[in-house]
Amino acid sequence: MTDVIRTRAALQTWRDGLAPDIRVAFVPTMGFLHAGHRSLLDEGRRRGDRLVLSIFVNPTQFGPNEDLDRYPRDESGDLRQAEGCGVDVAFCPTDPEQMYPSRSTWVNVDGLDTGLCGRTRPGHFRGVCTVVCKLLALVRPHVSLFGEKDYQQLAIVRRMHADLFLPGEIVGMPIVREPDGLAMSSRNAHLSPGARADAVAIHRFLTRVHQRFAAGERSRERLLAGADTELAPGVIDYVELVDAESLQPVATVERAALCATAVFFAGVRLIDNVVLAP
Repeated sequence: MTDVIRTRAALQTWRDGLAPDIRVAFVPTMGFLHAGHRSLLDEGRRRGDRLVLSIFVNPTQFGPNEDLDRYPRDESGDLRQAEGCGVDVAFCPTDPEQMYPSRSTWVNVDGLDTGLCGRTRPGHFRGVCTVVCKLLALVRPHVSLFGEKDYQQLAIVRRMHADLFLPGEIVGMPIVREPDGLAMSSRNAHLSPGARADAVAIHRFLTRVHQRFAAGERSRERLLAGADTELAPGVIDYVELVDAESLQPVATVERAALCATAVFFAGVRLIDNVVLAP
């Protein structure tokens, strides 16, 4: 049975009670779990003696005009899924004060946060890094699992983890998709039937980019050609080709690169990506 913990003090007490040889796996989430989250939990169950899930809609990673209040929530459904995945502990703080007793200390990773989502969501990754750092300090996991759909987030968390000498390992897991290719996302629940059908254009476009790359194309201009047309009727936030490590724009693919996109469909912002590895 999954134990539900609401306070950081109770979580610390649970963690302190584990024997030193117990291996802890951790999956941090904002809830409204789907098959992508379950893939992380299944891998965590395989890698750890104890599996910890966190469910916390982190207010500091939302901008003033973003969807904090509308972000989908279903704690009872999430806990049923957690039980099915063998989660030992679900950390579900209902009071933000549990994670932010003060808002004086922040964690920033400079450089990796300036492009892609960081360009149009200022402060977003500061909120992500701060809450992830706090969660890692509380859970003290041997392995933490993150999805590769949020590629920029994963790269930033990895850099923070390395630069702050945090213990354990950060593991990225492949994107899980719907049968028609749409990347799994909690925000998909906000899509109307029409917008849901239109949103498949993201996967079609990324597939076409990968096909061009596989055929030998290396030019950014030609790899991304036709984005405006192929992603219609979505409203493009960005379509970028960047170095897979530095996340800096590239004109020609000479080593592993990332084609990343964020597109609004009926006001719902969806992100996706594909790695192009020579």
